[in-house]
Amino acid sequence: MKWLTGGGALAALAVGGATVWGLGWRGGVLLLAFFVTSSAISRASPKRTARQVLANGGVAALAAALGSWPAFAGALAAATSDTWATEIGSRSRTPPRLITTRQMVPPGTSGGMTALGTVGGVAGAALMAGLAALLDTSRPWAAVAAAGIGGMLIDSLIGATLQGDERGVRLDRGFAWLDNDAVNLAATTAGAAIAWTVAR
Repeated sequence: MKWLTGGGALAALAVGGATVWGLGWRGGVLLLAFFVTSSAISRASPKRTARQVLANGGVAALAAALGSWPAFAGALAAATSDTWATEIGSRSRTPPRLITTRQMVPPGTSGGMTALGTVGGVAGAALMAGLAALLDTSRPWAAVAAAGIGGMLIDSLIGATLQGDERGVRLDRGFAWLDNDAVNLAATTAGAAIAWTVAR
């Protein structure tokens, strides 16, 4: 598959298998919606590795295996919202601002946000919430939407404070604790927790 490395394809199969095993075809449809839409809008040419697949889909797969639809949908909504915000925001003509200080930063800076990217992230969360509601009408769509938006904001906040650039250096030259995959994992975990809590 053109969007995945060999290891990424194996990881995707594992995530998909756990999802269908735990939540059936409905879970598979929601997972496929995340993967196809996020890959389609991506400008990045490198294929996704196993680590990247698990960073974005591992929490959802675990939630599915445990039979928790809200946590599963919330994790995917967070992953979708963050991916859409990043990819759509990269097309903005206005420079991003750091979420913590509102300082203008170069495009691609961890924790930088644009109005266009934020709208894109909200749209991604809304898409996943709408699909989740169609697939499982017993769960409130608002919980999934909140999880997506919350996960996107948490991703930016962690990115601005704990994530480094490609050299492992933060914007303020402090020590970088996390890379992009770790931040994505944290964001999807937050999304799962938000949806599970709101839907209870």
